[in-house]
Amino acid sequence: MMQPQLASFFDPATSTISHVVYDQPGGQAAIIDPVLDYDATSGRIAHHSAGRVLDFIRQQDLSVQWILETHAHADHLSAAAWLQQQAGGRMAIGQGIAQVQQLFKGIFNLGDDFPCDGSQFDHLFADGEVFPIGRLTARAWFVPGHTPADMAYQIGDMVFVGDTLFMPDVGSARCDFPGGNAAMLYQSVQKLLSLPDDTRLLMCHDYPPPTRPIAWQSTVAEQKQHNIHLHGGISQSEFVALRQARDATLDLPQLILPAIQVNIRAGQLPAAENNGVRYLKIPLDML
Repeated sequence: MMQPQLASFFDPATSTISHVVYDQPGGQAAIIDPVLDYDATSGRIAHHSAGRVLDFIRQQDLSVQWILETHAHADHLSAAAWLQQQAGGRMAIGQGIAQVQQLFKGIFNLGDDFPCDGSQFDHLFADGEVFPIGRLTARAWFVPGHTPADMAYQIGDMVFVGDTLFMPDVGSARCDFPGGNAAMLYQSVQKLLSLPDDTRLLMCHDYPPPTRPIAWQSTVAEQKQHNIHLHGGISQSEFVALRQARDATLDLPQLILPAIQVNIRAGQLPAAENNGVRYLKIPLDML
């Protein structure tokens, strides 16, 4: 069986890791969780992070088959739409995105012309759905909890877990966003940790302690032994109490308001108004 090849790109501004998985040089690729640069002070958009991904795609002579989102991120804007314009591919996310769109449609007052059916994406994955990346076989897993729409993607011996898990010394994702649920996150993680111990788990973020460098790869065995929130032996009720107590201390991500309204649109920016300028909304006293 052909094993996937991998290139990963860390974005220091958002602590996000984007991944390119491909079957072979000159072959087919999937891009996972690409980042659109956004300066919150000036409102300026740039493509430095996504440009690194695009340069690699071109250097390896890859054809982009998929642009995969693990969920509608709250900490960075997605570059999926821009990369699709540059390199093609189908933008995809889990079917649960419709619930997330419905949750935030009211918060941003998006109006009757904003559909909450996921149609902004080219494909919506069902739990367990199998799909090709060139000569590779991939599977989409529904792993809700951080949000109602989180997906993990299993490709060969690797699983791209999004925000479901972090490195063992960082723990797990918060569950206090609209639609989040700590008990569901616990159950999702048990699904991941039931995989063979040597399965590689690829993170979407890393927030390391000062004692180690940035990292984004662990194994099922390492997570079961050392994850500070979800190590083997912790019960669901213990985890829920721990997670809820920690979430109560956390500030909202700096980019949650611009990020969500772009990411539920599959990375598309809002349409320009009659003066030719695009605007993002900042709802007051809502979150």
